Amino acid sequence: MIDPSISTFLITLLNIGILFVVLRAVLFKPVTRFMEDRTKKVQDTIAAAEKTTVEAKALLRDYEERLQHAKEAGAAIIKAAEEQAQKQADQIVEAGKTAAAQALEHGRKQLEAERQAALVCFRAEAVALVVSATRVLLQRELKGEDSRHFLGLLLQELGKDSNV
Repeated sequence: MIDPSISTFLITLLNIGILFVVLRAVLFKPVTRFMEDRTKKVQDTIAAAEKTTVEAKALLRDYEERLQHAKEAGAAIIKAAEEQAQKQADQIVEAGKTAAAQALEHGRKQLEAERQAALVCFRAEAVALVVSATRVLLQRELKGEDSRHFLGLLLQELGKDSNV
């Protein structure tokens, strides 16, 4: 059978030691360094992603605030424009009412002036008619009854004219 000897044991132990040193130098250090580098890159990537996420959230908040301010400003502009339009509409309506009232008053004054002129003209014609009728009556002989009849007609006509 196999007789273990101390020399074999020492050689094996020496081989394992040499193998350990060689493997450590050739394999373990590069693999460990690779794993550390890989871990560092992953951590850096995660940190960069978190930083980007924080920046993106900050930008989103900023954009949302700007959008809200823009909405508020737009609403204020629309409200101001509506108020201005309402004021202008009220001014236009008021100007139209004033112009209509002035035109109506002017028309009334003109109508009154024309009525007065027509009344003066009518009175002048009535006087001319009375003078003409008087001339005709004076040219013929009047009876008392005729005088009363013509006088009544004259007074009746003058009464109608004064009511105009």
